[in-house]
Amino acid sequence: MKYRIIGDTMPAVEVMFEAPGEEMYTQSGGMAWMTEGIEMATNAKGGLMKGIGRMFAGESLFMATYRAQREGAVIAFASTVAGRVYPVDVTETGGMICQKGAFLCAQNSVKLSITFSKKLSAGLFGGEGFILQDLSGQGMAFLEVDGDLVEKNLKPGEVLKVDTGNVVAFERSVGYEVEMVKGLGNIFFGGEGLFLTKLVGPGKVVLQTQNIAEFAGRIARFIPTSS
Repeated sequence: MKYRIIGDTMPAVEVMFEAPGEEMYTQSGGMAWMTEGIEMATNAKGGLMKGIGRMFAGESLFMATYRAQREGAVIAFASTVAGRVYPVDVTETGGMICQKGAFLCAQNSVKLSITFSKKLSAGLFGGEGFILQDLSGQGMAFLEVDGDLVEKNLKPGEVLKVDTGNVVAFERSVGYEVEMVKGLGNIFFGGEGLFLTKLVGPGKVVLQTQNIAEFAGRIARFIPTSS
């Protein structure tokens, strides 16, 4: 397959199949447009239990698989909010750990599964939650980035502290934990919450400038409520 990322504000990845039988899959509702010559099948990819696990990781129970019936068929998958589409060569990177909701689509040879944070504190208080997404296998996958994309390559032992919800993905070599903000004044008046995500190198970290949860919270303030 070949792909190109199009658009700036609300980008999409457009995939051209090079041979019959090639497949892409996405969460339910992820497809934006496609040409003739593509067959769609919807199922709980990997079985019901894996589907339920994906629900806890922020994805849909059912996944849609699109199979090329002829060479040159084209399909596009669009992001849901303003931001970027981030391509991941799973074969080259050896896989990545992603925050819930980051997955957009992937080749059928890429495995999407759930993984649990190693530390209970990260699960209870981290913006990415106790259940994360694990990309493994061979081929290309594409992630949604909210806002602008920032990449950091951490050296061994290098520490990066991130506001919860601003982590998109990180390589398996990166350590992940959560620490409490120090100082009562900072906790109650700092506006950053109680906890920060702590990432420890070596490895690549993918960040996003928009925290969608905080953004949704601000929008919710302006929504009228019934008395």
